[in-house]
Amino acid sequence: MRSIRRLRPFEEDDFALNESKLLSNQVSSLFDVVVLAGWIIGGFSILVGGFGIANIMFVSVRERTNQIGIQKSLGAKNYFILFQFLAEAITLCLIGGAIGLLIVYVVALAATEMIGFDLTLTIGNIVTGILISATIGIISGFIPAYSASKLDPVEAIRSNG
Repeated sequence: MRSIRRLRPFEEDDFALNESKLLSNQVSSLFDVVVLAGWIIGGFSILVGGFGIANIMFVSVRERTNQIGIQKSLGAKNYFILFQFLAEAITLCLIGGAIGLLIVYVVALAATEMIGFDLTLTIGNIVTGILISATIGIISGFIPAYSASKLDPVEAIRSNG
C-alpha cells in the first residue's frame, strides 16, 4: 500500500488496514469466558436445586408415611412406591427447568433488543435443559423414594406422619 500511495519510508501512513479477524478473536475469547462462567454458575444452581428437591422429597415421604403404609398393606409393590416418588421428583425438576428455560428465553429476547446482537435459544439447549432437569430429579429423588419403598407397612401405618 505504501508503494501504491508513493509514501517515503519515514512518512506516516495515510491508510488503514482493517482485520476483522482481530475483532472476532476478541469476541470469541469473551464468549469463552461467558460460557465458562455460565457452566460454573449453572453447576452451583443445579447442586443447590438438587439438595432442595431431595429435602422436599424427604418431607413428602415423612408426611405421607401413613398413606404409604396403607398402600403397601393393600398390596402395593416396592417398585410402585419407588416410581411414585421418583415421578414426583422428576415432575418438580421439570417444572423448575421449564421455568428456567422461560426466563432464559425472555432474557435472550431482551438482550437481543437492547444490544442488537442476535441471541437465540436453540432446540439443543432446550433438550439439554430438560434432560439435565430430569436427571437431577432422578438423582435427588432416588434416596427418598427408595426409603419410602422400603418402609414396613405396619410401622408406617402406626406413624403419626
